[in-house]
Amino acid sequence: MWFDHEVIVVSPILKRVVYPWLANSGYLRRRADGGAFCVLTYHGVLPAGYQVGDPQQDGSLVSAENLRGQIQLLKECYHVVSPDEVREWVVGGKELPERAVLLTCDDGLRNVLTDMAPILREEGLSCLFFALGASAAVSPQMLWYEQLYLLLLEAPAGNYALDGLGDGLGMSVELGDRAQRRFVWWSLVKKLSQYDQSARAGFIETSRIQFGLPDCWNTECVSSEVQHRRFGLLNRAELRQLVDQGMSIGSHTLNHPMLSQQTSELAWREIAESRTLLENAIGRPVWALAYPFGDPGSVTLREMQMAEQAGYQCAFMNIGGGFGAALPRFALPRVHVSVDMSLAEFEAHLSGFHRDFRSRLSGAAT
Repeated sequence: MWFDHEVIVVSPILKRVVYPWLANSGYLRRRADGGAFCVLTYHGVLPAGYQVGDPQQDGSLVSAENLRGQIQLLKECYHVVSPDEVREWVVGGKELPERAVLLTCDDGLRNVLTDMAPILREEGLSCLFFALGASAAVSPQMLWYEQLYLLLLEAPAGNYALDGLGDGLGMSVELGDRAQRRFVWWSLVKKLSQYDQSARAGFIETSRIQFGLPDCWNTECVSSEVQHRRFGLLNRAELRQLVDQGMSIGSHTLNHPMLSQQTSELAWREIAESRTLLENAIGRPVWALAYPFGDPGSVTLREMQMAEQAGYQCAFMNIGGGFGAALPRFALPRVHVSVDMSLAEFEAHLSGFHRDFRSRLSGAAT
């Protein structure tokens, strides 16, 4: 309890005082000197005109203004390398420049084409976009777990016995305030990750009926252009547009389950079949994988071995990034860029200072 309290107290001081001071002094930049490689991961750009509905759910997307500021800092003080350069480093051992930074982006939301790629092109940069195998289809919809979250927000308050999986292992849930609904949502994400996509879709549809919501409960997400850019997934033609614009495509599995919760058969399908579908869609090799969620709770040694067996050259986590981190080929760490990061905080993560500080703080609390 002491440690949790300290994080709450210290974090604003770090963000508003310590990180700006370290950045202005040049310490963070000097700390990155000699660093071999750092990977940043984005999840898209908030579309122009989009009103943030849930700060937690939308917090992984950055504003266009912040993205530009981060890119300008990277271009001025670091070396932004292309996905092709990183592939040559991974496969052939080609040396990367000091302070080498790779840009990646997960999920393959439509806004990466409409709102993010134009900024990258203006700045003369390329990015490794991790898309779902579902995006190889002509008309994919949205991420299943975001659809589930929005459904839970729309449901009337009350107690429900959810059993849309037909396995007799239903869940009794209470839907009250937003925090309670978010807790239910995350519990369901872990449970539903044990099943395939058709079972997840069936569960969501059965729950919609049980909540008493109409067929068109989420019409705005698919009919409104701004909402579609926020929640919709890229389709096959849009993947090709990204490639034609000089971007690279990696795999983010078929449908973004928590792989550690799946049977070996389902996990293998998610990892291997997504690569095949994406390669057929874009006509290019898909050499990199980003694990969904990308934390130790969702990725085990089994998935890392599967990534190698499926023919990927490397695979990425979503934690532990920054210069100075260990670089295991099938668990490459990344810095997760969030919406509320100031430039000073961004550079603290980039330099590895934030990672090492948290590690020392955690060690002192044990």
